[in-house]
Amino acid sequence: MNKLKLTTEQLVTLLKSRDESGFNYLYENYSGALYGIIIKIITYKEETNEVLQDVFVKVWNSINSFDENKGSLYTWMLNIARNSAIDRLKSKSFRNDLKNQSIPDFVNDSTTLSTEQKHEFNEVQSFVDKLRDDYKIIINKAYFGGFTHEEISEDLGIPLGTVKTRCRAAIRELRELLKGFKHNL
Repeated sequence: MNKLKLTTEQLVTLLKSRDESGFNYLYENYSGALYGIIIKIITYKEETNEVLQDVFVKVWNSINSFDENKGSLYTWMLNIARNSAIDRLKSKSFRNDLKNQSIPDFVNDSTTLSTEQKHEFNEVQSFVDKLRDDYKIIINKAYFGGFTHEEISEDLGIPLGTVKTRCRAAIRELRELLKGFKHNL
């Protein structure tokens, strides 16, 4: 495919009209970034590939629920990828598969991200870095580390309610920081 550059609005329009070229563009431009998030949570390459496929199916099937007023397409897809990876970790079949493996296939491959995707990731991270320290820690653990609220509570030794409150407040603060920031692909 040629290196056509689409705006987020053009891409969403293509996806909502069920245009396969939109899906192909989405996959070519975002699969590396989403893979990077998923593999940080799951760490098993085979499982990561399956979750990545599931994520693109979910994006394709639920694109009509995307609301650009609530965040960027990239952030929306990162949430789907993160939640899908966590769901896979919690699934009984995944835990059973782990018991049956003799040597786990550990992979930590950040080379899967293109330069452009690394730039987008760094842009998102730069907004997170502007948060208060207590918010920044929770957002980094939840969205980039794949931790659940319960795991963050245990890890930081703070009540679960505090984690949830700080997470909501951090997301509100991020929305304010991102207001007016138009993100083109």
